[in-house]
Amino acid sequence: MNELVSLKGNDIFTDSLVIANGTGIAHRRIKDAIRKHKNAIEKFGLLGSHQTESTGGRPEELITLNEQQATFLITLLKNTEVVVNFKVELVRQFYAMRKFILEKQSKEWIATRYQGKLTRKSETDVLKQLVEYAEEQGSEHPDKYYILYSKLANKIAGIENRDEATISQLNNLSLVENIILHCIKNGIITDKHYKEIYQDCKKRLEMFKDLAYLEYTA
Repeated sequence: MNELVSLKGNDIFTDSLVIANGTGIAHRRIKDAIRKHKNAIEKFGLLGSHQTESTGGRPEELITLNEQQATFLITLLKNTEVVVNFKVELVRQFYAMRKFILEKQSKEWIATRYQGKLTRKSETDVLKQLVEYAEEQGSEHPDKYYILYSKLANKIAGIENRDEATISQLNNLSLVENIILHCIKNGIITDKHYKEIYQDCKKRLEMFKDLAYLEYTA
C-alpha cells in the first residue's frame, strides 16, 4: 500500500480520502460517517479539513484525522476483507510513525543527522566545482545539478525529507553522498564529460543499492 499517514510536527495524521481509497468506500460516505459521529470523534481533538482538486478539477474537501480519530472511525466500518486489510495497514503505519517520532528525539538520531549535514556540506562543495566544470563544457543549465544530484541521493536512500528519515536511512544517505562526492572528483580529474560523470554516479549507486539491499527503482 501507499503511505497512509503523514507527519506534521510531532503528530501523525491521515485524511478521509485516504480512508475512502483504502477501504473502497465512497469518499462521500466516509465524510457522511465523520459528520454523523462528529461529537464522538472530536472527543479526540478538533477535526481539520483542507481543499484539494478532484479528478474532475473541482475543489474537494478532505477531512484530516489524527491517530485517535482515525482509529475510532475505522471501528465504525463494516469488516469486509478489504476494510480489515486496510485497518491492519493503517494501524501498522501509525505505530511505525509513532516509533519514528521517538527515534527522532534520541541522541543517536540527532548525532546521525548532524554528521549527515557535514557530509552534505562536503558534497555541496564538490557540486559547486562540478557546476563550474559543466559550464566550461557548454552546459546551459549547470545550476540544476544541485537538485539533480540531491534527488538521485534521496531516491537511492529511499527518503523524501531528510528530517523525516530514520537513522538507517540517514546512514545510507551519508554513504550515497560520499560515493557521489568521490565519483564527481574522479570524473573532473580524469576530464570526463559532465553528463558521463552523472551516469558514472548512477551506475556506482545502483551497485551500492544492490549490495546494500536498498529498495530503489531507477
